[in-house]
Amino acid sequence: MDLPGQPPLTEEELVRLLPRLAAFAEEWTSHGRELAASAQFLHRQFLVIGLDEAVAGASGCSIDASVRFVQALEQELGLSLLEKSRMAFLDEAGLRLLTRSELREAIAAGQLTPETLYFNNTLSTKQELDDHWPAPAGQTWLASYFAG
Repeated sequence: MDLPGQPPLTEEELVRLLPRLAAFAEEWTSHGRELAASAQFLHRQFLVIGLDEAVAGASGCSIDASVRFVQALEQELGLSLLEKSRMAFLDEAGLRLLTRSELREAIAAGQLTPETLYFNNTLSTKQELDDHWPAPAGQTWLASYFAG
């Protein structure tokens, strides 16, 4: 199922946003130094902004600039990209967004299993993103929810 009140971006929206994402990544700076960054939408719903910290790390000001950029996209698109209170899962029905209490209920009802794919947004490297996003929920920090 789609995210409540937040359908996947259309091809038209994605095509319209690609130049803005590229421009942001190219222009993003930290203390006047250019950052080696990229920005893209994955699964038509997740905005991922990456930074090569070996080139230069983000500062408080540059992080603030990225948040302002995302907030501007939210206003333009009429959706929430910074929502943190829900967790995203992918099953045969599609993408599901759940709160912690809904998560417990879905596990108790057998709707979510350790094999259900989970979009763990606590990843910190591109390698983790490439290899473990999404990952079976039982192989993430959610494993304890399935024990017992």
